[in-house]
Amino acid sequence: MSKPRELSVRSCLQPHQSATRHRLNDMALLTSHFLNGTDGTHAGNVKVSLWQIGPHSRNLVFESQSEADGRFAEEIDVTTDAGYELVVESGAYFQGRAGQQDSLQICDEIVIRFRMPDPDRRYHIPIIMSPNSYSCWWSS
Repeated sequence: MSKPRELSVRSCLQPHQSATRHRLNDMALLTSHFLNGTDGTHAGNVKVSLWQIGPHSRNLVFESQSEADGRFAEEIDVTTDAGYELVVESGAYFQGRAGQQDSLQICDEIVIRFRMPDPDRRYHIPIIMSPNSYSCWWSS
């Protein structure tokens, strides 16, 4: 793993603010809403990281976690031709909620690879997750 590269990232959330807040400047806005697919609740306090990936490199852009309402938002100074990897630590979230598991858990994390070709756009990637599966989509 490479050392974290210094990229411009700004958390858009302040205490008691929603992740739907508008961008503060001309940076891309990456947002998500994590939902617990086993009981339909918001998945709060889920750790998440974003990596910029290249042919022979993987650089940490940010580490964060979802708010109690399952949402997070980060502004990112994107490189338009770069690939990105969003890593959601779903396994740790469900291990902390052991009563929701009836069987063996095999998924440790959710990894989504994508691009952000427009640096002035909002990229919203909601995720419904359970101990052994997930569903995600892009919603602008």
